[in-house]
Amino acid sequence: MSRAFFNEMYETNGSCRPHYQEFARWLANTPLELLEQRRREADLLFHRAGITFTLYGDKQDTERLIPFDIIPRSIRASEWRMVERGCIQRVHALNLFLQDIYHDQRILKAGIIPPEQVLANEGYQIAMQGLGLHRGLYAHIAGVDLVRDGDGSYFVLEDNLRTPSGVSYMLEDRKMMMRLFPELFAAQRIAPIDHYPNLLLDTLKSASPLENPTAVLLTPGRFNSAYFEHAFLAREMGIELVEGADLFIRDEHVYMRTTAGPQQVDVIYRRLDDDYLDPLSFNPDSMLGVPGLISVYRAGNVVLANAVGTGVADDKSIYPYVDDMIRFYLSEEPVLNNVPTWQCRKPAELSHVLAHLPELVVKETQGSGGYGMLVGPAATSAQIEDFRARIKARPHAYIAQPTLCLSTCPTFVDNGIAPRHIDLRPFVLSGSETRLVPGGLTRVALQEGSLVVNSSQGGGTKDTWVVED
Repeated sequence: MSRAFFNEMYETNGSCRPHYQEFARWLANTPLELLEQRRREADLLFHRAGITFTLYGDKQDTERLIPFDIIPRSIRASEWRMVERGCIQRVHALNLFLQDIYHDQRILKAGIIPPEQVLANEGYQIAMQGLGLHRGLYAHIAGVDLVRDGDGSYFVLEDNLRTPSGVSYMLEDRKMMMRLFPELFAAQRIAPIDHYPNLLLDTLKSASPLENPTAVLLTPGRFNSAYFEHAFLAREMGIELVEGADLFIRDEHVYMRTTAGPQQVDVIYRRLDDDYLDPLSFNPDSMLGVPGLISVYRAGNVVLANAVGTGVADDKSIYPYVDDMIRFYLSEEPVLNNVPTWQCRKPAELSHVLAHLPELVVKETQGSGGYGMLVGPAATSAQIEDFRARIKARPHAYIAQPTLCLSTCPTFVDNGIAPRHIDLRPFVLSGSETRLVPGGLTRVALQEGSLVVNSSQGGGTKDTWVVED
């Protein structure tokens, strides 16, 4: 990967890229004072709507507003079609991988992935072995995190197949931009995304073999960091938002308590991790799940989206093999490439990582949210040595990658407009067909020079436009 940063809006010679020119003309004629006023309006409206997240580990576990940047990230429609094709290919291969490892295990027998990396993985669920799922789908909703190299090439940073979040911010960012700057949408053709809740509901219903199944969204509750999104999506889809205590098991079926009496539930869009789903099958101390749920699931009388056991496929120790999965299951070359990755469980690769720690990004294989990682070039000597000791103690728990050249996009910050690093999370829905809405969630690292875009680490979001060429 090259070391230069790709600027989404401007060419290296300073000229504006064609798909940004309409916006650039508008921006040049808009006073900074007006942009500042609009940003304050956006913050106020987001606060009123309760669009917040909880930052765990904060002394008060306080709810915070995810910073919203009013300068959009724009993608050419022809470029988006390539991204879309690559995301669909990748999620298709990952679903085939999950189907395989819980049944015939062909990819393990072929020696493409070491069996112990799958079968001993903490995300691998024995309860799923031999269980047939409708259409063989495990990851009905997936988030694929993309970054761009210095020449503009897209790379997949990671896959999110358990309970991917952030789609509510994608939708709310678009609503906010259309409310604050309607003239921008009148001046050019920007692909719509407001049909996502309908696509999601259709995906959930098509996950069941029943003709008109009843779907619900299962949340851990209002203290969860993504509770706003849970409530938002349930409302937008017109389905019930439930907690574990709202559901019960009778005669090998799941029922929801309602004021009109029990109602059978056929599809559960679950937003809590495997361990908390059923205290009889997983964590016995869980108060969030439904006792007996897994026995109903195994009997085929309820659909869980995403399926139990999908976590093994988005583990960072499995990530290096996704390109091989695409070739093995689809007989195709990957449309989107992986970031080069060293697996510390391999002695030769471990030696390389330990020798180059100040240059690398090191991640826990089970980590998420920007936690448990080392960004070598930004770390102190003490932090590097601390990580060196951690890696030596548990090499199998870490991978390493080059420090990424995340592309930059002009961003409205305290001292005006300046480039900040971004990534992109398109959301892939797999049902009777595989679909994406155009764009996704663009996350932006608001601190100058920072490469960490996660909201838990101070990152913000932008509206993502797919613009006709």
